[in-house]
Amino acid sequence: MEKLKMHSPNLTEENIARIREMFPGCVTEAKDESGKVKLAIDFDQLKQELSDSIVEGPQERYHLNWPGKREALLTANAPIAKTLRPCPEESVDFDTTKNLFIEGDNLDALKLLQETYLGKVKMIYIDPPYNTGKDFVYQDNFAQDSRDFLKSTMQEDEEGNRLVANRDSAGRFHSKWLNMLYGRLVIARNLLRQDGILLLSIDEKEHANLKKVCDEVLGSDNFCGEIVWKNSSKNDQAYVSIQHEYLVVYVRDKSSNPGDWKEKKQGLGEIYKAFEGFRKKHGDDWDAIHKAALDWYKQFPPSNPIHDSKHYSWMDERGVYFPDNISGPNDGQYVYPIDHPKTGLPVKEPSRGWFCPKEKLLNLIAENRVHFGKDETTVPCLKTYLKNTEEISLTSMRFVDGRAASNRLRDLFGEKVFTNPKDELLLADLMNAMKVENDNIVLDFFAGSATTAHAVMELNRKQGSSCVSILVQIPEDLNESLKLAVGAAKKITNNAIKFLKSHGRPVTVAEIAKERIRRAGDKILEGDCHEGWNKDIGFRVLKVDSSNMEDVYYTPDAIAQGDLLTRVDNIKSDRTAEDLLFQVLLDWGVDLSLPIRKETIQGKTVFFVDENALVACFDKGVSEEPVKELAKHEPLRVVFRDNGFASDAVKINVEQIFRQMSPGTEVKAI
Repeated sequence: MEKLKMHSPNLTEENIARIREMFPGCVTEAKDESGKVKLAIDFDQLKQELSDSIVEGPQERYHLNWPGKREALLTANAPIAKTLRPCPEESVDFDTTKNLFIEGDNLDALKLLQETYLGKVKMIYIDPPYNTGKDFVYQDNFAQDSRDFLKSTMQEDEEGNRLVANRDSAGRFHSKWLNMLYGRLVIARNLLRQDGILLLSIDEKEHANLKKVCDEVLGSDNFCGEIVWKNSSKNDQAYVSIQHEYLVVYVRDKSSNPGDWKEKKQGLGEIYKAFEGFRKKHGDDWDAIHKAALDWYKQFPPSNPIHDSKHYSWMDERGVYFPDNISGPNDGQYVYPIDHPKTGLPVKEPSRGWFCPKEKLLNLIAENRVHFGKDETTVPCLKTYLKNTEEISLTSMRFVDGRAASNRLRDLFGEKVFTNPKDELLLADLMNAMKVENDNIVLDFFAGSATTAHAVMELNRKQGSSCVSILVQIPEDLNESLKLAVGAAKKITNNAIKFLKSHGRPVTVAEIAKERIRRAGDKILEGDCHEGWNKDIGFRVLKVDSSNMEDVYYTPDAIAQGDLLTRVDNIKSDRTAEDLLFQVLLDWGVDLSLPIRKETIQGKTVFFVDENALVACFDKGVSEEPVKELAKHEPLRVVFRDNGFASDAVKINVEQIFRQMSPGTEVKAI
């Protein structure tokens, strides 16, 4: 019976397979360090295939490079023998929710998600830790210490003597930051759909480097633009006081995503409400309403979105409008006299002539869709109604009160637990504009305070969609991280630590994030919700851990003969059947959010994932009777414990039983 591999995919092997498809003559066989024959790339032959465009040796070229880049890519491609263990007691609606909260290092988590979510994620939003010149919580193996960095960049000799004046260790932290992010982005790109979107929050310190890294990972042609959002009004910096941050936007493939992103003008509700008040007060006195509107708009500064709509200052029986240009696109194409409706005299004509033939314009005038001045001395205008122009192209400027999101989060907890969180309403608006809809998946592998999960719930509440959030957050120890002021802990307050301790929770960022989702979900259900929303405010907690399998499962040749008696079982003794099930889901690429039902059949515990998508039994002593019962369900896949059968004869007969009773079932063992 074929065994599942039970480790993350080897991306290097997959890349070699892709090259083999395009250039079969460039793939050969070579021996590895252990003498085992494996496929390898003949780079000399590959260079020959690409001789018209290859850049060889030290030839100067435009690219971004830094110490540790190759190691970062190697680490990103290497497989890991880890798994995700379910944690129902920390979850909300574990059995029914589609949302996931993964606790652990995001590099490991991304690798584990590769097979299940390859090409399935509509949007990835990340707010990575900003580079403050400190060490990072994400300590990858290839990160250099300061002495190694200074030597590799020729700032010190072997004896530690300084070779350059005024050395600055900031370069080391640029490299560490890039190493931390680069490999993760390489893996994350594989998860995006062809029309998928990558949205990244960043400040000015690494903005330029982030742009170059993303150009390399996703291609500069897939850069869509940047959204600059003003999030503070601080004036405490030398030279230029930074009051904004960036949202950098890429798509996986522009040919699959046309970018017809639209958003509603901000402040529409307030504008309509104000004009309703003017109409109640002034009736059909349109001039009085116009004057009232002009006075009302004066209260809004240029930084307020309503200020951008101040030209919508007129109203008629159809609604709010502004007098738009009525001139024609072609100079002098339509020239004819039009009389003023009150004075009866010909009005002043547009310098380029009218925009349409006379008959059409007379019909518009009869329908009261043309705005005239008090007399014939002014050029008439077309009425453009606000209700017909509510949507505009996605704009690059956002004025967001940086305190608003903090205040809303404080209201959820009753005290301030997180400083400067990203704005969930802004993020939900961007998701809506970028057409995140239906049952799309949104991934955030730097979850922080779980703003993304909150934003997805807001999005679903408003549009009635069933979008799914997948969050990843390392269980960062707040007590230690606060001392170093690194990672997401920089934004955590002492109130958060007190809160977690008082509730008997681990003092980590992940715990604050989970609690935020719980409270935000309950709060959202208290308000108005779209009738089409399934009201999924839950999340299924999964934790990155070592493999459920003993080392003998992966490297049996490395086990000493004397240890064989202690390794009768290839599964670790502290792992549950649920643990095994989720590693099988990962290995088989089955959706981790599918509903799971547990049933007892012939005295054996059986798991049904999405009814018949996968059936698993990890009990020991399995005889032919329960096997036949399972075969009657005709599942797509079935998996057993390799040493879980009552006898070798039963194990041999399992595949034959399914071949006869359910020939479409794929049978495997662990």
